[in-house]
Amino acid sequence: MDTSLKKELIAYLSSFIADRRKTRMDEVIAQRTDHLRIVLENVYQAHNASAVLRSCDCFGIQHVHFIENRNRLRISDDVAMGSSNWLTIERHNQKENNTADALRHLKGLGYRIVATTPHKDDFTIDTLPVDNKIALVFGTEIDGISQEVFDLADEFVRIPMYGFTESFNVSVCAALCMYELTTRIRKTVPGYLLSEEEQINVYFEWLRSSVEHGDALVRKFLQDRES
Repeated sequence: MDTSLKKELIAYLSSFIADRRKTRMDEVIAQRTDHLRIVLENVYQAHNASAVLRSCDCFGIQHVHFIENRNRLRISDDVAMGSSNWLTIERHNQKENNTADALRHLKGLGYRIVATTPHKDDFTIDTLPVDNKIALVFGTEIDGISQEVFDLADEFVRIPMYGFTESFNVSVCAALCMYELTTRIRKTVPGYLLSEEEQINVYFEWLRSSVEHGDALVRKFLQDRES
């Protein structure tokens, strides 16, 4: 479906939502970024993954990648608070090595793979350069990132720790990283927001999934347009 047709559908579907809701959607899409993507590798606790999604939405990060080598990542609606409805979530679970597949896919899109780990000292989160696009990878709650991530990562980052505990809970770590990075991205990186075409694509998906009977309305619009 081309961009011009999506624009027509956006105008059509917008007539089925309240003006106040549309105004809020306009405000949110204008602040969305694709300069930073979040990658969760084998995170198996639904409440942790869901908390990460909620933080992504709050910080304006549109794209999240789930690498599912061991199990399908579940979303807890009680924790996510509907945030997954507004995010573009890509699941990597069809290959023998989903980690390598996902990270190479992201590299092909121009992202630096930055792995979070307390065991390597490339950067602390406040010194990590943000001028180029970043895919920030978080590993499991117990083991952290896998060897495949170590092998394919371009850089490593950690949050400085001053207590006896080695690391934060993964959802807390992700929220702290997102706050630090998005704050600096918004202040220093020109062109960090979604392009016009990306905004149209995301906005169309928001409307299609949130308007009651959205898919049926889209089909009717297309049928009427062709007749």
